[in-house]
Amino acid sequence: MRGTRSSLYPEQQLRRRAMGWAVKLKLRPQRVLVERLPGKWGSCAPDGVVTFAEDLANEGKDFQDYVIVHELLHLRYRDHGKQFKAMMTAVVPNWRELEQASRHSTERQAGTD
Repeated sequence: MRGTRSSLYPEQQLRRRAMGWAVKLKLRPQRVLVERLPGKWGSCAPDGVVTFAEDLANEGKDFQDYVIVHELLHLRYRDHGKQFKAMMTAVVPNWRELEQASRHSTERQAGTD
C-alpha cells in the first residue's frame, strides 16, 4: 500500500523490526527494549536483554538492520570473533561499510565494544 503511514511509533517499528530479525536468525531475546543510549546504538546484556538507542529509529533501514543483527548475534556469540564476523557477513553483506560510515558520521558505535 503506497503512501500509507504506520500507526506505530518509530520506537515500536524498531522493536517490531528487531523481533522480525530474531525470528529469521532463530534467536530468542528475553526482551527487546528501545531507550536512550548515549554513545552507542545498541547493547546486548548477558541475561538476553537487547537494547537499542531510541534515535536508531530515525536512521536508514540498512543501518538499522546492521545494528539489530549485530546486537542479536551477541545472544549467540559473546565476542566479535571469526564466527560472529562470518555470520554478520552472511546476513548483512555490507556490514563493514555500514560500520565505517557510522564511525565517520557520529561518535557512536554499534555494539558493546
